[in-house]
Amino acid sequence: MSEEQVVQATSTLCTRESLVDDLRRLGLQAGMTVLVHSSLRSFGWVCGGPVAVVDALLEVLTPAGTLVMPTQTGNYSDPANWQNPPVPQPWWDVIYEAMPAFRPEITPSYKMGAVVEVFRTHPGVVRSNHPQVSFAAWGKHAALITAHHSLEYGLGEQSPLARMYDLNGYALLLGVGYDNNTTFHLAEYRIPGANEVMLGAPIIEDGRRIWKRFKDIDLDADIFPTIGEEFERTGQVLINKVGQADARLLPQRAAVDFATAWLRHR
Repeated sequence: MSEEQVVQATSTLCTRESLVDDLRRLGLQAGMTVLVHSSLRSFGWVCGGPVAVVDALLEVLTPAGTLVMPTQTGNYSDPANWQNPPVPQPWWDVIYEAMPAFRPEITPSYKMGAVVEVFRTHPGVVRSNHPQVSFAAWGKHAALITAHHSLEYGLGEQSPLARMYDLNGYALLLGVGYDNNTTFHLAEYRIPGANEVMLGAPIIEDGRRIWKRFKDIDLDADIFPTIGEEFERTGQVLINKVGQADARLLPQRAAVDFATAWLRHR
């Protein structure tokens, strides 16, 4: 959707102040620990764009809370598996040798949206050191959530998702569906029989750039919308509008436990 189309589709423009009011009406409160997934265009036209969205989230949560966003870099992966677009096989060895290493301070997220990129570069934000599934965080628990992010099994028990589970955090979906709800991935690691895969990415290790291979599991978000819809029936999901976006606020621990049980018994 073009900028002109967004303007034409907007009945009431959003400001930082209106977003603050909408977020509080949804149920977001100071002191919460929240993992946010968002689509900027879903809000309608926003005065100040992604900066206004980030400012509104920080204002509501306050420094007593913690704001977290996924800053994933799917392009920092094995070129042999690239599909959109694939690259010629003769390029693979060059990429293994020459692709710059992931550096949490400067490597941009990949296809995660404008709100994420504004947040990633915001003063006081820290980022976990994973070349493919990093998270950025700001606030009270930011250091705890992003520290010691395991290279292997990157969305499992040694990940920011697990630390948020320990903290009784929340997931906030702003204009996106449950297929974007990263937190459900933690449930995939908590059931037996997952297919293991070998991944790779360029990282800094012992002060030098190397191509590192590491274990993970084969993740699948295709079933997440069904899990989310069934979880909503438990009455634990708060639903409202933020701007023109459909917004959902859900308790992460309960959602992960529900998804784990659902996956185990499907």
